Amino acid sequence: MNRSIDRRTLLGAGATLAAGVMLPAWAQTPPTLRFAAVFSDKDIRAEMMKMFAKDIESDFKLEMHLNSTLFRQGTELVALQRDNLEMGNISPQDISKQVPAWSLLTSAYLFRDANHLNSFFASEAGVQMKKLVEDQVKVKILGPTFFGTRHLGLKAKKRINVPADLAGVKLRMPPGDTWQMLGRSVGANPTPMAYAETYTGLQTGAIDGQDNPLPNVQNMKFYEVMSQIVLTSHLVAFDLLTVSMKTWQGMTPARQRAFQAAADKAIAWSTAEHQKREAELAETFRKQGLEVYVPNIAAFREHAQKVYLGSDEAKTWPAGMLDKINAMK
Repeated sequence: MNRSIDRRTLLGAGATLAAGVMLPAWAQTPPTLRFAAVFSDKDIRAEMMKMFAKDIESDFKLEMHLNSTLFRQGTELVALQRDNLEMGNISPQDISKQVPAWSLLTSAYLFRDANHLNSFFASEAGVQMKKLVEDQVKVKILGPTFFGTRHLGLKAKKRINVPADLAGVKLRMPPGDTWQMLGRSVGANPTPMAYAETYTGLQTGAIDGQDNPLPNVQNMKFYEVMSQIVLTSHLVAFDLLTVSMKTWQGMTPARQRAFQAAADKAIAWSTAEHQKREAELAETFRKQGLEVYVPNIAAFREHAQKVYLGSDEAKTWPAGMLDKINAMK
């Protein structure tokens, strides 16, 4: 009897030990999520992703690939769709290539500021636009990653007041039709060029200017090869923190909630940091010798709206959506 009890006890202890060994092994090797982005490790969003990684580390290991080192700019979305990538910082311009209705969200002078942007994505209208992406593109949008308001940075010293002053100016824009339209909407001659090549393009004269939020101008040192910054405020810039649908659907509901909460926390922190940095940088660039000034914003807004409303893209915009966005506080 004692032998029988001892044997049962031993077998039970062995099973418990095996389970104990297995559980820590799983816990120590959580699944790896590869994240790809065009921004550099100096970007506020790089810190945002470190914060996010810390908050999900019990469930996932986040492997970051910045500066377009894993996928070149503009190809990250397709990589997500093909399950060659788990997470990406995706531009709305890339989404609009597959969901034409999203070209509305890439248009100039649409959102007033980061708060307006976030209010839209939290609204019923924003949920409707995100669902279009889930249904048609098969990726999950966690939230908009605001990274500043886009302004013009030019090499030449010619003062710019209205869109006509930009006639013939070769303005670097990311590749893609929606980006080229944005360049035309401010009156310039858009020239497609990768983000990483922009500094050299300004330096050599291949382009006359670029458009980026002030934190990006600082991160990439564009100010070294520019003479002025024209505060056109033509686009509240944002990308989208996105996860592949396969990865998202592989999570339990509880893990999805925790994952989304970690994303919301990191995005909110990043937004606040960008707003703070923008407020400081205009004066910083003035002190570094750049001319920084505000042009005739009303003239730029009127010109841009005519370009967009007269385009084929506007025909794809959901009925009434523009009015809903404009009416939001």
